[in-house]
Amino acid sequence: MKENKLQKQMQQEMIDKQIFNQVKAYAFDYLDKSSERNVFPTDEAIGQLTLFDEQLPDKRGSSEEILALLHEVGSPATVSQIGGRYFGLVNGGIIPTALAVKWLSDCWDQNTPLYVTSPVTSKLEGVVENWLKQLFTLPESTVAGFVSGTSMAILCGIAAARYRIYRRLDWDINAKGLIGAPGIRIVAGKQAHGTVIKAITLLGFGKEMIEWVEVDDQGRILPEKIPALDDRTILILQAGNVNSGSFDAFDQICEKARETNCWIHIDGAFGLWAAGAEKLKHLTAGIEKADSWSVDGHKTLNTPYDCGIVLCSDQEALVSALQATGSYIVYGEDHRDGMLYTPEMSRRARAVELWATMKYLGRQGIDELVNGLHERAAQFARELKENGFEIVNEVVFNQVLVACASDAETESTLKNIQDMRECWCGGSVWFGKKVIRISVCSWATTKEDVTRSVKSFVRARKQLMC
Repeated sequence: MKENKLQKQMQQEMIDKQIFNQVKAYAFDYLDKSSERNVFPTDEAIGQLTLFDEQLPDKRGSSEEILALLHEVGSPATVSQIGGRYFGLVNGGIIPTALAVKWLSDCWDQNTPLYVTSPVTSKLEGVVENWLKQLFTLPESTVAGFVSGTSMAILCGIAAARYRIYRRLDWDINAKGLIGAPGIRIVAGKQAHGTVIKAITLLGFGKEMIEWVEVDDQGRILPEKIPALDDRTILILQAGNVNSGSFDAFDQICEKARETNCWIHIDGAFGLWAAGAEKLKHLTAGIEKADSWSVDGHKTLNTPYDCGIVLCSDQEALVSALQATGSYIVYGEDHRDGMLYTPEMSRRARAVELWATMKYLGRQGIDELVNGLHERAAQFARELKENGFEIVNEVVFNQVLVACASDAETESTLKNIQDMRECWCGGSVWFGKKVIRISVCSWATTKEDVTRSVKSFVRARKQLMC
């Protein structure tokens, strides 16, 4: 009887649409205020989050009250990364078309492991796969897996590499595991992202076995320092250093590495999209010579979270590494089954938003978006330098590293910037030097946003003298 009453209540909510109209009003209110709200929530807003602290309720709640609580207490405690002045982590904004499509796709609530669970997602994944190959000029054999983010995409790419290398050595990693397996080498630059290390350890390789390669003052691998490679080696390169934004010399490195038959993976979380901008694509020259790539849509391309992509030119290796079995699994004949290219079976239909974003932007829009991020980063560097700040890196893409006269001054200035909430940046350490790290990732960032943020830097530093 209780189940029937609950079912009727929820059926009625679906029919009358009242709660959906309520949340639409809340969403529009949030969007209307996104450009002018504090980039980071106030202490008062964060303090109000204690209103969520309670024991699990015994009785059913009110949908209207739940939505009101989230908007009235939750919305003020969000970080306004969809505005134009969030420069903290490499977080993209969100393109309005993609946000609208996400609402529709959420109503579909598709589970996307197989064609039979979502024909539309299967089709759109295939379309996007082709578009990505065209944009990045990757080999025709390349397949794509749509995962949560680059962390998972890197794991998939290295897993495919592990499978292929062991097959060459006549070792079935899926059947025999790692105990007693032949040795595999992993070579990476000293500025490799932490997610690379995470993937390596999750796949059973210890951090101590990584052969680290020296880098230059921008974090780029020094090609002449790469050790002799062989067909047991996984070489990991980087498109977009998370601090400096620098790119490895792919064309030079990959051309030589391919002669050894080693596996090349390129970590391009935000930087791989430079291939879609006419003025920046020189940074990614030679990426097509790699074997696998990892990239995010939710960073540079400004799709909703979460939207990661693994690309691999060796379909058999990727599918075999991410094996899935079950008598109940109904594979599609002549149709794409997305679970073959991802670790997960159950997945939300994130490729729908990626498809909408790429269709909306087209080649021209992607060019304008990506190049625009670089232009705003260059403006940031120029105006900060004019105001006496030191720019530590070469601004080749969307990252700017800023320093003051001393580490102590840099740290104190950053704290003041964050406390003022006019914009938000994070801190980092670059070759032993404390820096303020600016990541320009949102389509919404305007020239005025940059100038306004620079003024915040100047005020923050001036406060130290008071």
